[in-house]
Amino acid sequence: MARIPIAEVTAIGYTTPIFTTLGAILIFRERVRFRRVVAIIIGFVGMLIILRPGLITIDNGSMAQLIAAPCFAISFLLTKRLTQTEYSGDILVMLSIFCTLTLLPGALLMWRTPTLIELFWLLIVAVVATFGHYALTRSIAVAPLTVTQPFSFLQLVWAIIFGYLLFGEIPDLWVFIGGAIIVGAISYMTHREAVAARQEKLLSGSSMPE
Repeated sequence: MARIPIAEVTAIGYTTPIFTTLGAILIFRERVRFRRVVAIIIGFVGMLIILRPGLITIDNGSMAQLIAAPCFAISFLLTKRLTQTEYSGDILVMLSIFCTLTLLPGALLMWRTPTLIELFWLLIVAVVATFGHYALTRSIAVAPLTVTQPFSFLQLVWAIIFGYLLFGEIPDLWVFIGGAIIVGAISYMTHREAVAARQEKLLSGSSMPE
């Protein structure tokens, strides 16, 4: 976020559902469907369009966000598993504690005492982020990941709006094209997963003995 436009951060972040699907296949041994493979490949192409390796230099900001995407996917998978036995509030508290402990060495190494104004904005960020994480944890607990993921597409709209209004950032055409391809791939996969889930539910219901 410190090095590339917010819209580009969000667009690259749309690869998170792709990594989430890969994790579900590799870690949870979920069945591999052809549409998942197609969506993953198309989403990867969209990511390449945004990054354009070989045509432009991939800077540290883009690379950092690319690394962040699978990390978020892992956290979603772990959270989904934890919601089966733990309360959402407990998960959020442990998340906050371990994030603080993990980031503490780097914070001490680069420490600069914030001003009162910076403390105020950090407090706002903490409140909003905590509320967002709690809402996300609740959604993961009560709904399948394939249902909750499409709502993340709204982030690109907000990212473009806030990036322009607050920082004067205007994403280039390739971010729009690559983002649209990724969104299309994930939307297709989500739609097909929802259809398949309904069909399996109907089949299981019809096979029950009377």
